[in-house]
Amino acid sequence: MVSVVQNVAIDCADAYELARFWSRVTGRPLHPDDKPGDQETQVLLAEGPMLYFNQVSESKKIKNRIHLCLRPETSREQEVERLLGVGAALVSDHRNPDGSGWAVLADPEGNEFCVLRSESDRAVVRS
Repeated sequence: MVSVVQNVAIDCADAYELARFWSRVTGRPLHPDDKPGDQETQVLLAEGPMLYFNQVSESKKIKNRIHLCLRPETSREQEVERLLGVGAALVSDHRNPDGSGWAVLADPEGNEFCVLRSESDRAVVRS
């Protein structure tokens, strides 16, 4: 027997607002029952586990030990700019002149995530 990942849980100060940010990132809806002020909210992803936001009183203190890695449908550069526009912050830039690498961003509560090269970006480097 094995276990199946049900959700990726993210502790946060404002569950509803952080879920709204991640809904914009992923283009996926919040659970239809979620509303402002809820202490638990969910973003329903198209495939795989849902993103589950749990409001806690403690603030984030250190670097995430687990984080999400996003592979955009557009170019990595376009996606980084889009995410900065919806409230993400650039934490560190590991993009290389040859097109390889990734960018580390943070959501509005400081949770880090990576933006990888898109499939089209990867195809250009292989050519």
